[in-house]
This record gives sequence, structure tokens and C-alpha cells, in this order.
Amino acid sequence: MGSASRTALEAAKTVLATLPIRSERVGDEVLAASRSIQGSAQLRSLLADPGISPEDKGRLVGRVFARLDASAVSLLAAMSAERWSTPDEFVAGVEEIGVRALVVAAPAGTSIDREIFAFQTALRSDSQLELAVSSKLGSPDAKAALVERLLVGASAPTRILVAHLVRQPRGRRIGEALRNAAAIAADQAGLGIATVRTATPLTTAQLTRLEATLSARYGRKLSINQVIDGTLIGGVRISIGDDVIDGSVATRLSDLRLQLVG
Repeated sequence: MGSASRTALEAAKTVLATLPIRSERVGDEVLAASRSIQGSAQLRSLLADPGISPEDKGRLVGRVFARLDASAVSLLAAMSAERWSTPDEFVAGVEEIGVRALVVAAPAGTSIDREIFAFQTALRSDSQLELAVSSKLGSPDAKAALVERLLVGASAPTRILVAHLVRQPRGRRIGEALRNAAAIAADQAGLGIATVRTATPLTTAQLTRLEATLSARYGRKLSINQVIDGTLIGGVRISIGDDVIDGSVATRLSDLRLQLVG
């Protein structure tokens, strides 16, 4: 995001923190509003136009989204009052605040980022399923209905969020959209995400020690996502944001081969 959009997003987070978000309805409606804004070039341009006064944009939000929960309207009005780098970044910001509102309303103990990761894992293991939820040929509502069936055991916020992403990918591959949403959800919950790839599953004790070590190193509690990858042979490869800690046997062998060739 551009600097103006980042500033606007921080302001929106501050507004979100002041509102009484008691159910997933607010997040659901903010996400639905992002789809409406994305689908209307005129509305998108008007709400992101820095030449229109915040008061006028607030009145426009009130008219267009009059049936939404008052907190959802307040969020949309506050966001439209800010200056955004581009209209597309305004839509991305609305989507992010919708995700964060879902996390705020989620019942205690709900881990939206972990539920998204489990869904990602299921998609990666079934190419036909991944195609069904990401193909441009399928209708958005049909894909959302499929997601509802697949996520029958997941929390309501996660079902709402994933259904939104398949309805409105915004040019992203479904895997990218899911990873971004999981990172936002974890951040709102005060967590970071560490993706740990190993050739064989780690034990619960090993995962607990690894989580404690990484959390201490990064100064933030981390949510661990474990991926089994037989190509690693042994060892572990850890990704945390842009950081990669690669202690896999496959990489060490590759480095050794390069040294021998050199």
C-alpha cells in the first residue's frame, strides 16, 4: 500500500477499536460493502476521491448502506473520510477492516487463522476442489455455497470470510487471498504466523518448544502452521513474514553440491 493508504488504514483500526462489535454481522456487512464498492467503478471513485469532502462522502455512505448495522456504517464513513493512495487500495482497506471486525467478534478460543490454514491444506491436497473454488467460470454464489459445505465444522467468522474471498478474489489466486486474510486475522488477535515445513510431523512437545523459542526471538506470540513436505528429506524450514530459516537437509545437500561444483 502507498503511504496515504497505510495512514488511512491505521486510522480505521483506531475507529474499529472504539466501536461495540458484538457479533459477526458487522464484519460480514463491511465485507459485503467492499464487494459492492468493488463492483461499482463510480462508487469506488467517489468514496476514494480526495476532492470530495468527508461530510459529503459520509452522507453518500449513509444513503448507499442505510440498511447496514450502525457500526458498519460508521466504519465505512470513517474510511471514506480518509485519503487513500488509490481507489483499489481503498477497497483493500475496507476488506481488511471487515476481516478485523470478524476477529473482534469471534467467540473466545476461536482461531480464524488456523481454520483458514486447515482449509488451505485441504485445497492443496485436491486440485479439483481448488479449481472449483477459484475458477473464473463458476458463479460467485455457487462457490460461496460450496465453501459453506466444506467449512461446516468451522466458526461462523471463518465461513463468512472464506465465502467472501471466493466471491471477490480481486485478481488474486485463492491461496494468496487466504494467506493474506490469515495474516490479518492473526495480527488482529495479537499473533504472528510461522509456517514450519518438515519431512515428518513434529510432536506436540517439539511444536511447543519451537513456538516458545520463535516467540521469544521475535518478541511476539506466534501461531504455528505445520506443513509436511517430503522433499525436505529432514530438518526444518521456517517462514515468518519475509524471514526464512532454512535448516532442511535438502537445502544443506544443495549447498554442498554447489560448493563441490565451485
